[in-house]
Amino acid sequence: MNMQVQPNVLAPTQPKTLAETGLNMVMMRDILLKTMFRTNQEHVTQLSQSMCLPATLTQDLVDNVREQGLVEATGTLHAGSSSEMGFRLSDTGKARALDALSQSEYFGPMPIPLARYAEQVKKQSVRNMMITRAALTGAMGHLILPPDLLDQLGPAVGAGRSILMYGPPGNGKSSISNGIRDALGDLIYVPRAIEYNGMVITVYDPLMHVKREENEDSATALRRTANRFDRRYVRCERPTVVTGGELSLDMLDLVYNPTARTYQAPLQLKSTGGIFIVDDLGRQEDPPQKLVNRWIVPLEENKDILALQSGEKFEVPFDTLVIFSTNFHPNEIFDKAALRRIFYKIKIDGPDQAGFLKIFAMVAKKKGVPLNEAALVYLLKHKYATINNVYANYQPVFLIDQIMAICDFDGLPYQMTPDLIDRAWANMFVKESHFDH
Repeated sequence: MNMQVQPNVLAPTQPKTLAETGLNMVMMRDILLKTMFRTNQEHVTQLSQSMCLPATLTQDLVDNVREQGLVEATGTLHAGSSSEMGFRLSDTGKARALDALSQSEYFGPMPIPLARYAEQVKKQSVRNMMITRAALTGAMGHLILPPDLLDQLGPAVGAGRSILMYGPPGNGKSSISNGIRDALGDLIYVPRAIEYNGMVITVYDPLMHVKREENEDSATALRRTANRFDRRYVRCERPTVVTGGELSLDMLDLVYNPTARTYQAPLQLKSTGGIFIVDDLGRQEDPPQKLVNRWIVPLEENKDILALQSGEKFEVPFDTLVIFSTNFHPNEIFDKAALRRIFYKIKIDGPDQAGFLKIFAMVAKKKGVPLNEAALVYLLKHKYATINNVYANYQPVFLIDQIMAICDFDGLPYQMTPDLIDRAWANMFVKESHFDH
């Protein structure tokens, strides 16, 4: 997949002074002291990496707390140690670090003030993506799709607005969602943590964010690129968060750790600048109407409301392409007001007979199973006739894989016969019957 890398266009610039971080001195002082206490790091270069600040600013911060008597120079330069001056917490500094840790265990990367983050979100908005027909076709080349589907999907994805995909199961709604994800080619900057009103909320999540380093061809190149952007951010592919039946309303709230007294961003905030896929809508414990009601304000106003433990509510950017996917008809699970707020509704149907045969032939060829006309006629006339000729995109792969497994077990060369069709078909559907428990 060709990634269209845009390293300089969106990059948040590196702060040149402590004031340019946008954080107050007390917060920065406390994070420095907690980082020194928890990591036992003594050198400015180490602390600079831990706190994701330039070394010059880290030195300024160390000098500041040293003047306050919270940090002292170790004065131990010896063979094997670096030529750097070492620093350690004074007794007063340790007491202050413990006091700060009792309020919040957060240490390490300096956070980004929420207002600054909101500015960065606008620069890399999901609505600024230029998705071309070629990129979307390339990402979905492995799928057999109706000719007009890309005509509907392309503008929907390009607009970065909400999409509802609905239709019978087994026709590739999840695969299409993944194809949309694969078509996103550019990179964005995800904050390691953001700060609101003195509270720190961690955002970057290595389980959800795919980090992308710049090409490091040489030491010179590394030095040259290291200062290109604010290291409090991580350069990542546009994120994709996929949830299914496990999604519940409380997963869309801030996650508070009462032991560490720290916050973690909810799923939709982690997906900022990317895609949030709600698969199998209607299978969650919360009713679909309730789930969509939770999204109404964010979808309409591009902002979400989150609440701290204190009950204080605040706004965060909502910049996510939300894709709902369901096997239910929209009118069964939503009222008209909710449907009106979802910008694009796209029906993903099963293929007709001609489309089914085309997929079947393509899958058979790819897997090395020779087609047999008599077996195909038998499949259509004697099998599909029993289910009102309702075809689904998953069925060719399922049937052919079953046939291959039977042939492997019986020591037969791959082939297609009515008997093999019967045996494969028996595994695709379960007969209605009752039995004693």
